[in-house]
Amino acid sequence: MDKAVQGDFDGMIVYVNQAGKSSFYSAGFNNREEQTLANPHLLFRIASISKLYIAASTAKLVAEYSLSLDQTLGSLIPEVKGEIENADQITLEMLLRHRSGIPDYIFEPGFESDTEESYLSSAALIYDKPADFGPNKRYAYSNTNYLLIAEILDRTLGYSHHEYITNEILIPLGLTNTFHLYSEVDSNDVMSGYYKGYDPDLKSVNHTRPGGSMIATAEDVGIFLRALIDGTLFSAEEQAIYTSVYEYEHTGWLGGYTSIARYHSDIDAVVIQFVNTSSKEWFWLKLRGIYKRIVRILENEI
Repeated sequence: MDKAVQGDFDGMIVYVNQAGKSSFYSAGFNNREEQTLANPHLLFRIASISKLYIAASTAKLVAEYSLSLDQTLGSLIPEVKGEIENADQITLEMLLRHRSGIPDYIFEPGFESDTEESYLSSAALIYDKPADFGPNKRYAYSNTNYLLIAEILDRTLGYSHHEYITNEILIPLGLTNTFHLYSEVDSNDVMSGYYKGYDPDLKSVNHTRPGGSMIATAEDVGIFLRALIDGTLFSAEEQAIYTSVYEYEHTGWLGGYTSIARYHSDIDAVVIQFVNTSSKEWFWLKLRGIYKRIVRILENEI
C-alpha cells in the first residue's frame, strides 16, 4: 500500500475480515492539500457498491410477495411504457441482472453528477433511445436498471427505499457508519477524493441517484458483505432469491473514488479496498493489480 500511494494513488484504505478477525490498513493522504493522512475508519463514497444493498432489499420484498421477479417494468412503472423500448417485456429479474438492454443514462449528454431530480427525470435521459439489445439476450451493466429498481421499491413500499434499507439491513447488522446520502454526514468524516489531472477535492460533489449514492466505512461494507454471504442477513428463501439474481461482490467508481468489495472463499476473507483517486480505464488495471497483490499476501499467510 505504501508503494502504491507513491505512484498513482493519493490514499488507500484496506479492510480485511478473515476467520472472525478484522484488520485495518491505510496509506497515503486523506486530504493531499492539507497533508492529512488516510485513516481506515473514514467514511468513503462507495459508489456502485450501493447496488448490493438495493439488490438485497429487492430479494427481501420478493420473498414476502410484495414483488415478483416476473413482473414487467411496464406494469410496475406504467409511465415508461412507450418511453423505454421493450418495457412490457423487461422483467424485474432482468433489471436486477443487468439483462434489460436499457441504455445507461450516465452516458447521455444531459447527464449531470450534482442533481436532486426525481429518479424518472434522470431515466428520461434515455427515453426514446433504442435498446442496446433485446430483453434477456445478453448482459450489459447499466446504471439505469438500478435507478428504475429504486423507483419500483419506493412505489411498492409507499416510502423511500432508503428507510427500508436502514430498517431491514443497517439497523439489524449494527451498521452505524453507513449512510444513503452525503447530506446525512459530517463532511469532515468523509475521505477526500481526486481525479487524476484535476486538482480540486471532489468530496462535496453531490451524488443522489440510487445505486451510487451511499457512503460508508470499509468496516461497515465488510460486515455487510459477510452477512450477505453467510446467511446472517437473509432467510433461506431470501438467500436463494438473491443468489439467483445478483453477485456477492462489486466495484465502485465515482469522480475521485474507486472501490472493490469481494469475498474470497478459498481463504474465507472479505477484502474491501478504497482508493480516493480515479481516472480513465487504465487506472482500473493498476487498482486491480494492487488488490490482487493484497489478496496474494493474505493467501501466503495461511
